[in-house]
Amino acid sequence: MHWAAAYIGLPWSAHGSGPDLFNCWAFVRVVQAERFGRVLPEIANPEDMLVMGRTFRDHPERQRWAKADLPAEGDCVLLRRSRHPIHVGIWLDVDGGGVLHCSQDSGVVFQRPDALRLNGWAIEGFYRFSP
Repeated sequence: MHWAAAYIGLPWSAHGSGPDLFNCWAFVRVVQAERFGRVLPEIANPEDMLVMGRTFRDHPERQRWAKADLPAEGDCVLLRRSRHPIHVGIWLDVDGGGVLHCSQDSGVVFQRPDALRLNGWAIEGFYRFSP
């Protein structure tokens, strides 16, 4: 069984507070720390998805993440519903590849790219940590 199975079904929370309550960024932060040893910064005002997307885009931490053409296990995946990325998840090399993410509608889920598209998400890009 893949390690991500332990996260599937955990609930979404606008504030991302508590050990098992996440918004998308809080979820990525926890998984990156627990599974990959990477400490990512907090983002203020996580209730506002546009602010969160802009903050992530402009945050100095992003300089430590290089855009990758092909995803690998643990890469961050920026997702968008319009022209700006407003959501983030983690790429998993399982079942043909897909994104582990925490959405308001479903909590923590794993979705392959075709399922993401059906739910209105477009992959903006894959980002790999480079210390």
